[in-house]
Order: sequence, then structure tokens, then C-alpha cells
Amino acid sequence: MSDQPTFDGMPVKLFSCTPSRLDTWLDCPRKYRYTYIDTPRPPRGGPWAHASMGAAVHNALREWWTKPLEERTSQVGEVLLTKFWRTDGFKDDEQAERSFVRAKAWITNYLKTVDINDEPRGLERTVSATTETLSLSGRVDRIDERDGELVIVDYKTGRNTPEVDDVASSLALAIYAVGASRTMRMKCTKVELHHLPSETVVAYDHSPESLNRHIKRAESIAREVQAEALKPESDGNYRPNPSALCGYCDFARICPDASVEPAKPWAVIEKQEL
Repeated sequence: MSDQPTFDGMPVKLFSCTPSRLDTWLDCPRKYRYTYIDTPRPPRGGPWAHASMGAAVHNALREWWTKPLEERTSQVGEVLLTKFWRTDGFKDDEQAERSFVRAKAWITNYLKTVDINDEPRGLERTVSATTETLSLSGRVDRIDERDGELVIVDYKTGRNTPEVDDVASSLALAIYAVGASRTMRMKCTKVELHHLPSETVVAYDHSPESLNRHIKRAESIAREVQAEALKPESDGNYRPNPSALCGYCDFARICPDASVEPAKPWAVIEKQEL
């Protein structure tokens, strides 16, 4: 927060944030402090195997759409996965190989379901919007155009299959929809999660009212963040939110209030293999 004086009629400085920044606050204010406030930034843990896997899948799908029509085949998707594959965070070569085979099946099966002629309007496109108090931005995996309207597409590679409530309640997806509409000047109310492991597409069509509720929610979270920053130094400690998820936090090794031991970098992959 700024200590500069303000005068009547002066525009209010907007709080700049992304969905991930807001979600980090909701997860744990202490994690928020480590990620966005402390300078220099505290050291993070090492790379996560599931993050390496997810990044390779996302990158392969992004580049696949940039290929000429005749090259948009599932086989090319497998080649691109190989190009982007990294073994950072895996327990050993065997686990990495099993994960690669699984990811290759995800991409192969998914690409068989898409129409190669449906050119996306955006790939990893950054969109933005402002409110009276916020400057929101975010990067969308894919933006489609269908029947004259934009559709947000977000790829997921996690273990749990999403449900409609997950899509409807997603703050990130709602912000993407508002940002896409403002940035690209087209109506955008439909958001989708494409869950590759289960070959599931879950969609939700927002109303203006539901999008507005999400924006009000984002503004409320931002007010909490700003209020914490205004506390005296002795009080503004950005309280921790200890839980079983502490083990998967990048800062578990340095946080004095972590409730569990840091998880192994491959722990999520082991759960996916069960």
C-alpha cells in the first residue's frame, strides 16, 4: 500500500493481481507473503514431478495447434510431448517412463476428439480486465470461438475428475471469461475444464450475475490482502493456514508453522499411479 497523500478526485490506484495470486492468499496468507511480499524471495523447494508432467502436456497441446492442418495428428502430439518432456522431480527413470507413457495416452486419446479445423482464437493468451479497485489479468490455455462467442478452455491433468460445481465455482475461469470478453471484445460466458486423464469435458455457462459475483469475490479477497499490508509490522505476519497440504507447499522447508513434513517431489505421481 502507498503512503502517498491522496486528494479528492484522484483516481484510486488499482490492485494488480492474477487468479493464482488470489488463490495463493486463500490457500495460505503466509505462502502469499513468501511468494509476493518478501524480498529477496525465500528459497523454494525443488521441482515437482507432477508439475513437470503437466507442463509437458500443456506445451505439447499448445504447439500442436500451431502446426499446419496436415500435421495435426495424434502422432505429432506424441512427438511434441517427447520434445517438452522433462524428468525433473521424478523418483527414478522407471517412474518417469511410466508417467511419460500415461501422458502420451492422454494426448493421443484427447487429440482424437478435437476438430483440427476449429482454429483457436488464442493459445496461452493473456487477457485482462479492470474494476473500480482491481487490475485483473491471467493466461488462458486456449480460447475458442463457437457460434460467435468465445469459450474458455482450461486443460487439467490432475487425479480428480472435475464436476460442474468445480467449473461453476472456479474464480480463475470466471476471471478468464471476463478478461477475454474485455480484451477481445466478444461475448464470453462459457468456460470448460478438459480433464485429460478421464477424457472428460465439463462446461458451465455463466450468467452476467454469476460472473459479477466472482468479480465481487475477487475484490473482497483483494481487500483482505490490502488490509493485512496495512497492519503494523509486528502484527502483519501473514498468518499461516496449517493443513495436510503444507507438505506440498514450495516453502514447507522454511515455514516454522508447517503442520507436516515436506512431501517427496514425486508424491503426487505416486498417488496418480494407485
